[in-house]
Amino acid sequence: MKVIKVINNNIVKSFDHENNEVLVMGKGIGFQKKPGNSVNPELIEKVYVSSKDLNSNRLAQLLSEIPIEHIQLANEIISFAKASLGKKLNDNIFLTLTDHVSYAIERYNNKIPIKNALLWEIKRFYNHEYLIGKEALSMIKSKLGIDLPEDEAGFIALHIVNAELDMAQVSQVTEMTKIIQDITNIVRLHFQVDLDEYSLNYERFIVHLKFFVQRLFTGVDLLEENDSSFLFLIKEKYREEYLCALKIRKYIMNHFDRDLQEDEIIYLTIHIKRITN
Repeated sequence: MKVIKVINNNIVKSFDHENNEVLVMGKGIGFQKKPGNSVNPELIEKVYVSSKDLNSNRLAQLLSEIPIEHIQLANEIISFAKASLGKKLNDNIFLTLTDHVSYAIERYNNKIPIKNALLWEIKRFYNHEYLIGKEALSMIKSKLGIDLPEDEAGFIALHIVNAELDMAQVSQVTEMTKIIQDITNIVRLHFQVDLDEYSLNYERFIVHLKFFVQRLFTGVDLLEENDSSFLFLIKEKYREEYLCALKIRKYIMNHFDRDLQEDEIIYLTIHIKRITN
């Protein structure tokens, strides 16, 4: 592996064995190096491969401006998140989370706290990701001695959810969280009940809503599979739940100017029945 360009003492640009442009990170890996020099494999800590989701020029600019300790921490958090969730994350998280972690540390040092208005909802709707965020705070404290507030665990969780769902911006995840909150409130108010947020049925409902709202953002519809007789049966058997689903349909129409297919209404009705039974 040869050096194409030295970004700084800790980052160099190169090509891998498949001729993909890569950024190679390691403490001192670019020190006194010039284009054409060999990369010392013993110093390599992380290799970033350019992809449709990860722009190497943007990443190179970001990494050149951030202390290597912050970059290493972000990489460790991402690796932990992948292992904990057992799934692939959008490569763009290397940009977004690295930038956020470094900025959060900078804000802490400058005594500029930011409150997370959605922390309560994040704990409820993305509990696994929130717990990863809490572990990330422990990692930051262990490595840097910085005790970031719980709000930051929520912000880190949103970046992870964003990478899971392959959505364009964290702002979309924030909006999605608000929509899920609104829908669960519609159910609560319709039935005048408190929902058991620790039940398996509630967890299934939230998972359904996450992908339901993601379909709204991406414009993807469910394939129509159920016949009219099944819809009639659902309407008759679960009348109140169906009426509640129609309220959700009206909410979506008012906010997205988009009507729901009958299959979406059926699935919502069945989930509502489960969490209110």
